[in-house]
Amino acid sequence: MEMVSTFPRSPNAHFVDIHEVPEEGEEKNEHEENKTAKMAYAKEEKQLHKPIKFREWRKSYRSFSRQVSLETGFSAFNSEQKVKMERQSLARSGKSFGGFGCAERKKGDFNIFRTRPGIVRQNSRLLFKKDSGINVELDDGLGEIQESVNESVPAGRYFAALSGPELDQIKESEDILLPKDEQWPFLLRFPVGCFGICLGLSSQAILWLCLSTSPAIKFLPVSPLINLSIWLLALLLLLLVFITYTLKCIFYFEAVRREYFHPVRGNFFFAPWVVCMFLAIGAPPAVTPNILHPVIWCVFMAPIVFLDLKIYGQWLSGGKRRLCKVANPSSHLSVVGNFVGAILAAKVGWNEAGKFLWAIGFAHYLVVFVTLYQRLPTSEALPKELHPVYSMFIATPAAASIAWGAIHGEFDGLARTCYFIALFLYCSLIVRINFFRGFRFSVAWWSYTFPMTTASIATIKYAEQVPSVISQGLALTLSFMSSTMVFILFISTILHALVWKTLFPNDLAIAITKKKVGREMKPEKKTHDIRRWTKRMSLSFGSANGKTAHSRQG
Repeated sequence: MEMVSTFPRSPNAHFVDIHEVPEEGEEKNEHEENKTAKMAYAKEEKQLHKPIKFREWRKSYRSFSRQVSLETGFSAFNSEQKVKMERQSLARSGKSFGGFGCAERKKGDFNIFRTRPGIVRQNSRLLFKKDSGINVELDDGLGEIQESVNESVPAGRYFAALSGPELDQIKESEDILLPKDEQWPFLLRFPVGCFGICLGLSSQAILWLCLSTSPAIKFLPVSPLINLSIWLLALLLLLLVFITYTLKCIFYFEAVRREYFHPVRGNFFFAPWVVCMFLAIGAPPAVTPNILHPVIWCVFMAPIVFLDLKIYGQWLSGGKRRLCKVANPSSHLSVVGNFVGAILAAKVGWNEAGKFLWAIGFAHYLVVFVTLYQRLPTSEALPKELHPVYSMFIATPAAASIAWGAIHGEFDGLARTCYFIALFLYCSLIVRINFFRGFRFSVAWWSYTFPMTTASIATIKYAEQVPSVISQGLALTLSFMSSTMVFILFISTILHALVWKTLFPNDLAIAITKKKVGREMKPEKKTHDIRRWTKRMSLSFGSANGKTAHSRQG
């Protein structure tokens, strides 16, 4: 110890500095500590000037957030979750149009389904979201709804939000994008299922043409004027429905997109072209020649081939719209078009093209038939109640038998096999007639009349090949049943359209949200992380205490 005096008043005073003089080992340790501190400081300087990656920043942010006290952290995150749930929740009064927290929509404003140009849609999507994630109100606050409408709805969402045999009834727990308490514009209420009316009438034109020209029914005089009047009515109705739906495509294309992705209605986009081929096949002899021009077949068959490639490609490649997810009885309508195209190909003289279409249709008919019979566990559950929709099972094998007979010129063994399958399915539905009661009328019922008519035509062809009292009586019976059903539906349609004015109610099926909102909210990720961290910390504390106690005992 060295003593140095530090008192300044006396000139002869000695300055003494009282402090400990470190030994040689202590000086060395202090030097090493200073060196370590300098290295750590240099490392921190290097880390500060180093560019920060997003993942590292997110990881460090999450690790920092876990150091917040549990009480403060839970209160903060719970309040944040409540704010978000209040923003997304929706009062279920039946008058709401969606749970997006946007500005209140003006009454009578249905712009969210209006057709928007591609450039406007892209610009609106860029304006809907800023970097901070805050939505910008655009077009009266409908920005986020418009973005949701533009995106395709998953196939499983239709089964989850809708009910009924045609998936056209909204469930009580669901919200929609449009109001329920006011009437929508006519074009929005006009469904693609209206082409089913044309299917029923155009197939009746073919039936009455067969009844007036078939040698198996020559004992019953049938006037060709019936075929001519029904054909003209079907042609006029097709033009009216086609023009109306074209206007819907022009003004409300977003609604048309939703119908295309609908598991049931997507199959009805084959209907207009099938109706055109029905009219070409059932045209009166006084109007058309015996052999049609091949251009007619090319024009009507091109859209069906395009839809085949699109729909069958989705079935084959899998994904959200694979067959086991969207299979329903109306899927037969996408297969019938191939057999009707084969019949028209034989009528224009292109038998090879008819065989090609018949092979494609028969292969996919087997796939659809087996899928619907198996009811795979991975597929969406079909409605429990039976309905005339199941008559679609009859249409495909009956059309296949007629097409094979038209291509080969005789109703041979394969044509009879397909016909017998259709006849058995027909009988299996007739004996369950009680299950077809208690359902409200809708336009979709029309599409279930042409399978009955197709089976009647196949029975007439069979009676021509195997003439007998049984076959001829069966042909007349089935023809009478189908014609009676079409007549009843025609009268019901006129009454609902002109008298009761309930033919086109609000089409709730196209206004569902892409995701269910307002209920079944998943917990926030941050809150979930804190709970998981506290659970791990409690386990680690318990294990640490156990080890400490064990070491003390040792």
